[in-house]
Amino acid sequence: MDLHLSDKHILITGGSKGIGLACARGFLAEGARVSLVSRDSANLDAARAQLQATFPAERIHTVSTNLRDASAALVALNAAEAAFGPVDVLVNSAGAAKRTPASELTPEAFADAMQAKYFTTIHMLTPCIQRMAARGQGAVVNVVGNGGKVASPIHLPGGAANAALMLVSAGMAAAYGGQGIRVNAVNPGLTLTDRLNEGLAAEARLQGVSPEQVKAQSVAKIPLGRMAEPEEIANAVLFLASSKASYVTGICMSMDGALTPIVV
Repeated sequence: MDLHLSDKHILITGGSKGIGLACARGFLAEGARVSLVSRDSANLDAARAQLQATFPAERIHTVSTNLRDASAALVALNAAEAAFGPVDVLVNSAGAAKRTPASELTPEAFADAMQAKYFTTIHMLTPCIQRMAARGQGAVVNVVGNGGKVASPIHLPGGAANAALMLVSAGMAAAYGGQGIRVNAVNPGLTLTDRLNEGLAAEARLQGVSPEQVKAQSVAKIPLGRMAEPEEIANAVLFLASSKASYVTGICMSMDGALTPIVV
């Protein structure tokens, strides 16, 4: 299937590893040009090396910045557009709130979660979507954890940030639809990334068991019988970003292997 993404400029926050890096591979395979944004320059260098082993270096741009800072996010956006032109698709996959059992929570943990997940998205989303609107075209896909739909005792601050991003995704879709912009979100459940281990460790502390036991328990609850691969989440992101999803906007799509069978 031709997703009509060839030569499009895709900006991916959190693009140096996990789901973001899997998205980068997918877009590059479709012939797109990709700007990766991450706060960790070492991770960015490693990601670039991995991608250049398969794809042309001239289609890959990287920017190291801390997206908790709105001015730094704007500098990163300007750098990406200076390299590859206007952003056609924005994929927000940056930031992750620390997973903490409820008994260990502090007010500061909630504030930090909003900075880590909510504002790292908002600081790039806001100027980027405004520029898309001025041009009359563009697509945004926000990668928002499924904890925004289903409350978890070990992920309350992060879940609250995710829920806020889901509302923003739906609201931006309504606000900017008339200007040719589509905005969607995907809600991954348990996915085999580095971030997974932190959640397993937090749940293990809560239960008083090993992380391995928690992982086995978690898999046993998933009707599909396994956790997601990052590439599977990326496939959905690519579709939502493409012209094949031209009438899909304002959705928050669960991808948890039917763990939580809810109607949305």
